[in-house]
Amino acid sequence: MNPVVAMAGASVASVLVAGALVDPDTRLAVLLGMLGPLLATTSSWVLIERTYRESRQKLTNVMIVAFAFKLVFFGFYVGLMIRVVALRPLPFIASFTGYFVGLYLMEALYLRRLFR
Repeated sequence: MNPVVAMAGASVASVLVAGALVDPDTRLAVLLGMLGPLLATTSSWVLIERTYRESRQKLTNVMIVAFAFKLVFFGFYVGLMIRVVALRPLPFIASFTGYFVGLYLMEALYLRRLFR
């Protein structure tokens, strides 16, 4: 299965289940807590996979630049969601953290498979 489809599918399915169990304000916080990590992992996966296939020698540099970009992106994203969108912090941070860990675990497992 395509890693992007797997990550997106798992995220959407789990956010639908979680959303059915909570109130509308929490549902939005959970959804937006999932969205940032999903965008980051799927974007970086596409970039990693393409670079790996085209020029394996450049992969480490691409991953370092992607890491730096994600540091800035996540800082901006979390600040935007908490300060501007004014989401309830606890459900947003819990969702963000859970999806961050889960999606990066999935990406690591797909990286391991790619490098074999």
